[in-house]
Amino acid sequence: MAYVAPVDDIMHALKTAAGIEALIADGTVTTDLDTVRAVIEEAGKFGAEVLDPLNWSGDQQGSKLVDGVVQTPQGWKEAYGQFAAGGWGSLPCDEEHGGQGLPQMVSMAASEIWNSANMGFGLCPLLTQGAIDAVEAHGSEFLKHTFLPKMVAGTWTGTMNLTEPHAGSDLGHLRAKAEKQADGSYRVTGTKIFITYGDHEMTENIIHLVLARLPDAPPGTRGISLFLVPKYMVNADGSRGERNDVICAGVEHKLGIHASPTCVMKFGEKGGATGYLVGEENRGLNVMFIMMNAARLAVGVQGVAIAERATQRALEFARERKQGRTASSKGHEMGPIVEHADVRRNLMTMKAMTQAARAICTVTARETDVSRLAKDPVARAAAANKVALLTPVAKAFSTDIGCEVASMGVQIHGGMGFIEETGAAQYYRDARILPIYEGTNGIQAIDLVARKLPLDGGKVVEAMLGEFWKTCEDVRASNRPEFGRMGERLSDCVIALSEATRYLMETLPSNPDAAMAGATPYLRLFGLAAGGVYLARGALASAREGAGPSPYIALARFFAENLTTAAPGLKETVIGGADSTLGLALSA
Repeated sequence: MAYVAPVDDIMHALKTAAGIEALIADGTVTTDLDTVRAVIEEAGKFGAEVLDPLNWSGDQQGSKLVDGVVQTPQGWKEAYGQFAAGGWGSLPCDEEHGGQGLPQMVSMAASEIWNSANMGFGLCPLLTQGAIDAVEAHGSEFLKHTFLPKMVAGTWTGTMNLTEPHAGSDLGHLRAKAEKQADGSYRVTGTKIFITYGDHEMTENIIHLVLARLPDAPPGTRGISLFLVPKYMVNADGSRGERNDVICAGVEHKLGIHASPTCVMKFGEKGGATGYLVGEENRGLNVMFIMMNAARLAVGVQGVAIAERATQRALEFARERKQGRTASSKGHEMGPIVEHADVRRNLMTMKAMTQAARAICTVTARETDVSRLAKDPVARAAAANKVALLTPVAKAFSTDIGCEVASMGVQIHGGMGFIEETGAAQYYRDARILPIYEGTNGIQAIDLVARKLPLDGGKVVEAMLGEFWKTCEDVRASNRPEFGRMGERLSDCVIALSEATRYLMETLPSNPDAAMAGATPYLRLFGLAAGGVYLARGALASAREGAGPSPYIALARFFAENLTTAAPGLKETVIGGADSTLGLALSA
């Protein structure tokens, strides 16, 4: 089946969950709804017409290392050329460097489309955008002038080089080294693994951002610096120069995303790769977190994207596949499986979870825009705190549901879902990396509980809980019969989240292990509450419009009455599950 961009669903989330119209009205973002919709529609056409047709063939061919050069699947280079020529990679970038200056919300919507149509392709611009953000924020004028225009234009792509074979997510133990040279550059040596699009032939240059240590650096994460290391040096006139001392030593054989080259990169095999410091010495992790946080939201959006694609394929299959007798059957004929109650439950779960995760990511992007663009510094600071609180939820909840929804898609296909040719299996395989990327979801949960709940003495999460509760009150006050028990169930969910939050805030200082034992179920609880609230806001908006039966009311009601009901159990796990969790014998 062909991919169809969910333009109406994306616009609904932008308007009702993120409140884009209010930001346009007060001048925080300088665009209009017609422009936003036009951009999303055109992105949808590109995704459907150019990227989606390459998804299956790209998965089957994969990227390969041949004679020291990574070769992407057939059609990849041409598709990327169209992507760059269309200016799609420049949507949120600063106009000073050739960008279009559109809100992060709009760029995020386009990113969802690329990754729904072809996640293996969508990973390349995702990492490039993160590299652009880091250089824009902390790069010298030389770096900005030399590298940003072509990265923004898509002529060059970017990577993020953190992980090393022995260290995994523990960056404090990385061993890559950098030594300062007389001309102010640095010689970088070391090996990095799991580098997405670390090498390819789609562009004339690749710009690597690499974490490494200086010779006199303090131990741990305090001694990490960040360096920009180009695949090819750049001449004074901006043209491509000689090859830098950077090679791809291998391409990983993976469960999914076969078309995306995941590379082993070696720097300095012939004496040292030339690199340039980004930011200050020994403060590279601070800069890298700009890139990582942007990537965490972007990976959350990938979870939404893969869930959307799996849902579309499952729904079409369920409408066409006939099996068993249904209400519409005549005589002995079989009916479409979409009419079976359990299949409908699965499809509603898939659709509701996808739209809830989309709303969470959209709100996170909204707060990112406010934190950068609001005229009031107090508003910018408050929005930055909301971004910090929501980012681990957006990343982890959305990628978890990406896997769950893709799995349901296989289930709806039955035995045919287990057969590669139907396409459902690819989404399941591709989705599985997402809870691991950019800090595993367990790390996101730890970050949420240990670092984000205590923000401003707990006032940030307290304010967000207040916003959630206000929506619950609005739903109850509406007293609309089509809402069913939405208000009651949402209220139960937010109460459970409030009680679990209070427990963690009280427990964290005195017994951090007990708090960490409940971090993952707490993040799930937070995601259910946030998703339910944002869907309810969409339902309230649809009710005010009064244009007949609304799919957004149906989704919000289903989510509240069927999915947020897990909230009390999750709360009990957070509050009472630590002893049994920590009782596991480590020698077992």
